[in-house]
Amino acid sequence: MKQFGWLGLVLSGVSFFSQAANSDFQTCLTRLKSTALSNGITQATIADTLDRVKPRKQVIKADKNQPEFTSTFQHYFDKRVTAWRVLKGRKMMKEHHDLLAKLTNKYGVPGQYIVAFWGLETNYGSYKGNLPVIDSLTTLACKPRRAKFFTQELMKALKLKQKNGFSYDQMRGSWAGAMGHTQFMPSTFARYAVDADADGKADLWNSEVDALTSAANFLMHLGWKREQRWGREVQLPTKFDYTPIGSKQKKSLSEWRTLGVQKADGKPLSVVSGMDAVLYLPSGHKGPAFLGYDNFNVIMKWNRSEFYAISVGHLADRIAGAGRLISHPPKIPKFKRKNIKAMQQKLLDLGYKVGKPDGIIGRNTVKALQQYQKKQGILADGFPSKTTFIKMGIKD
Repeated sequence: MKQFGWLGLVLSGVSFFSQAANSDFQTCLTRLKSTALSNGITQATIADTLDRVKPRKQVIKADKNQPEFTSTFQHYFDKRVTAWRVLKGRKMMKEHHDLLAKLTNKYGVPGQYIVAFWGLETNYGSYKGNLPVIDSLTTLACKPRRAKFFTQELMKALKLKQKNGFSYDQMRGSWAGAMGHTQFMPSTFARYAVDADADGKADLWNSEVDALTSAANFLMHLGWKREQRWGREVQLPTKFDYTPIGSKQKKSLSEWRTLGVQKADGKPLSVVSGMDAVLYLPSGHKGPAFLGYDNFNVIMKWNRSEFYAISVGHLADRIAGAGRLISHPPKIPKFKRKNIKAMQQKLLDLGYKVGKPDGIIGRNTVKALQQYQKKQGILADGFPSKTTFIKMGIKD
């Protein structure tokens, strides 16, 4: 009886918390309906969306485990720049040759980049996500972490539905609410989607012409420079000073060349007047090094991940006929988020500016870690190596 009594208390507690969570969601939903009305959303649209919406647990789980935050570069890169994706990309280049040529001429974005984005986002349209976009956005709008952002995206999604007559079931996408072949968020969809096939509406789910044209239009407006590539893999000299790493350390190509940076094959780095670049070491000094040009920053505006930007750029190169990386990312164990948090807290305690410890290796963490490593006499590449963890007293 005592066992059943204890179990009953546990189940009762679970039920209580479940009811509390549902009550919070309903309160949030009431707020969102009011916000929708004030944004010009009709009662009919609300009835067909927010009155039938469901909170999605898998959305919250995905938000906490984004691969850009939890994967090593090697794992992330190898999973995305695959032989299949390269071959399929080349096939798509041939299949859409005329369209891509027109897009390059009009928007200034070479076809291999448009196809590379398409490949990374949805495997060339084979998987566009299967969650109801309204459900995903509402779930995230009801969570404090980014409630304002996702509330705005939800309102954009409701307006898109209302304007274009998209059905609730048609509007399916990723856990974060991204939609169609090129996974546009609702605000991006609203501003940059193009009805290229002239059927009366931009349909990024069913029209490849609309989707690819919209991608080119979006990249042009983000600032794509038609005369530049995304960046390149490079080779660093043996006794390189790793201090100038990351987006805050931009240098001209002539300066990088003076510092001994070469192309990955050992040939001299090409110098273009007025062209700057940033050095990235996504796997630390033991992995490949990359210079990112202005278009690298454009890719980062699509997805704020250095891993993603490198993967898009290299996939585009491969689709256009280039070979594999000369220096492949080394296989290293996946970092535990708790260890990264502990490292950030240690840096914070020592007076380094890292922001709130969140377990995500961002620019501030890299810069602070470099400063710490240099002071400790460790090779200062800003990468959380085993040596750095040991020095900090962080154990698995």
